[in-house]
Amino acid sequence: MGKPPGLYAPLVRETIADLYRNPPLEERLTVKGWVRTRRTTRKVSFVELQDGSTLKALQVVLPHEGISAERIEKELHTGAGLAVWGTLKATPDRPQPFELVAEGYELYGPADPETYPLQKKAHSLEFLREIAHLRARTRTFQAVFRIRSGVSFAIHQYFQERGFVYVHTPILTPSDCEGAGQLFQVTTLPLQNVPKHPDGRVAYEEDFFKRPAYLTVSGQLEGEMLAMGLSKIYTFGPTFRAEPSHTPRHLAEFWMIEPEMAFYDLAMTMDLAEDFLKYLIRHTLRHFAEELAFLTERYEPSLLAELENTKESAFLRLSYTEAIEILQKSGKNFQFSTEWGSDLQAEHERYLVEEYAQRPVIVYNYPKAIKAFYMRENEDGRTVAAFDVLFPRIGEIIGGSQREERYDKLLQRMQEVGLDLFAYEHYLDLRRYGSVPHSGFGLGLERLLLFLTGMTNVRDVIPFFRTTDQMA
Repeated sequence: MGKPPGLYAPLVRETIADLYRNPPLEERLTVKGWVRTRRTTRKVSFVELQDGSTLKALQVVLPHEGISAERIEKELHTGAGLAVWGTLKATPDRPQPFELVAEGYELYGPADPETYPLQKKAHSLEFLREIAHLRARTRTFQAVFRIRSGVSFAIHQYFQERGFVYVHTPILTPSDCEGAGQLFQVTTLPLQNVPKHPDGRVAYEEDFFKRPAYLTVSGQLEGEMLAMGLSKIYTFGPTFRAEPSHTPRHLAEFWMIEPEMAFYDLAMTMDLAEDFLKYLIRHTLRHFAEELAFLTERYEPSLLAELENTKESAFLRLSYTEAIEILQKSGKNFQFSTEWGSDLQAEHERYLVEEYAQRPVIVYNYPKAIKAFYMRENEDGRTVAAFDVLFPRIGEIIGGSQREERYDKLLQRMQEVGLDLFAYEHYLDLRRYGSVPHSGFGLGLERLLLFLTGMTNVRDVIPFFRTTDQMA
């Protein structure tokens, strides 16, 4: 049959989710989506139709007396996109509450059953990463990406309700915020014949910005500049790190949330970080029950219980020195060093959270030597006012600090680590003119989503991942 007659036009039911919220039983309507499955009997065919608005599918009944079995068999394969029209009927004696008894359909786009990669079987996450352009057709990624969308909205909602100003910081930058050198360089110079001076130096004066430029690893430095006039700001955008890591916790392109607050000390910032995380967990539990139930059943049996426990727990706060002592007394044979001054590794973080505290942990006052140059030096001269929030399954989920507001201290630290002071001239100006105590932190959205969804690889919580060996 061709397109539906005009009598269908007045009734607008855009999504399958709408039907489940308020089913218009015995009404005639049009629904659009993709075929999830199809089975055929002698008299009728049954199609499960999905449209991405809910994890539930709509069962469509296609009687062969009105729509030929030959046509259905030829056209309606898994993955096909179509519009179908008919009457919504209650089905109290069947698993689904209703079904659409079809009068006709229009095929928008067929899917070749011989080549369409998503068949009627379970697919591994590894396989789905190979077809990232199609994996949003699966319930797993519909659940994950809807949660990602909702959490992104809640992040803005949290800060806006508390008087923070949303600011946009540059993606192109002349400096390395972390001082770690893991930067993607941006240039318009011809790479096949890079212009150089006689002494071998690159002739950056011929480049677009007349100096080296990079993709940002963080919006923090610019965020601090804006907080010095607006008091409380936050950024939320993409960041880039050229870290050649193959671990399931690292991406080359990811999204960061970075608040910066004037007149906040370390304790106030730790309070904010804990409250912020609990808010996002509560939002997810409240608005994504269907998705969480599916992910709990399919991937992480303890997911729901873990989310509930975390939102009710008071995070345990330990100084770095206390954490090291706990690790040394644990009796565990850790792979990495637990000597004072060594950085905490994933195995240490997970022990502290999952075995020792059995709840999230905030570790603070780290050794100065293993932290970034901008963190405020404590009175002992060997630690800085830095903190990490550690979560079960994830390890570090937030890193933050009170920033060094004292000009002399900051300048000395930058010189110690060998930074190009010219690239940080504006940052130093903040300490020359009206400096005040201030703090901030960074939350990687993808690591938070690992915790919220039960996924175990960051490639599975971002639509198109960028890693050292892959571009989905």
